[in-house]
Amino acid sequence: MTEILQLTPEDAEALRVAHQRLEHPSMAARLTNFVGLPIERSLKLLPKTWHENLRQGMNHTLLTALESVISPFDSQPGIPAQERYHKLLAATSGALGGFFGLPAVIAELPMSTIITLRAIADIARSEGEDLSDLHTRLACLEVLALGGRTEEDDAAEAGYYGVRIVLALHLSRVPEKVLEKGILQPSHPAMVVLIAAIAARFGVVVTEKAAVQMVPILGALSGALVNVIFIQHFQDIARAHFLVRRLERKYGPELIRREYENYSRAERSPVSRSINVN
Repeated sequence: MTEILQLTPEDAEALRVAHQRLEHPSMAARLTNFVGLPIERSLKLLPKTWHENLRQGMNHTLLTALESVISPFDSQPGIPAQERYHKLLAATSGALGGFFGLPAVIAELPMSTIITLRAIADIARSEGEDLSDLHTRLACLEVLALGGRTEEDDAAEAGYYGVRIVLALHLSRVPEKVLEKGILQPSHPAMVVLIAAIAARFGVVVTEKAAVQMVPILGALSGALVNVIFIQHFQDIARAHFLVRRLERKYGPELIRREYENYSRAERSPVSRSINVN
């Protein structure tokens, strides 16, 4: 008789917490609580040229960050993540950028992205991932995409696995020979599209971050705090994402996805919604 594999109570609870973080990324809410203004109001402070400048610089920023972070990173899995250390680096970077206003936000973006990706890779390694593996490095990039929600996502009810499927589809169009060259040489158009798709989602959160930095409060201190909120957001997403991947390795992808989607169905049920309202 075949034994039916089931999650331990500890793993089931960990998956529930991961589901909550991945399905409800709260960067905008965190920033709103920090400045005391709705994020939509803060977005109106951004110049019209900001979005175009962001779009032009984001792809290059991601590639620069990857060159500086993941390739030389110690790939030995299982070492505890240094989350506080990366928060300190992010705070320092934000404080320096806070003195110079919006132009410094774009100038500081590569540095904050490098720090964020290094923090993501650190968490991946702590969850047993091998950073010398190309697919693990791609999973680090996925975190940047998972941290940003778009209006299209909300309309299509595209959740965590939906984003993973879309990114995997882009990757499947890249020939194996191109992948062997490494992610840092995206010579194939499909790889360019993959980076662009990630950059578009990451740009949602970066825009929210920039909008808050435009609010005239506390100067350099606000820049430091915003960056801490920014990196904490992606650390939470990374911890949840790589926990799901670790459970997939332990129990199999099918079981974990089924259990994950059970949480989603329970959340959408009328009983669950009435409890949340009350």
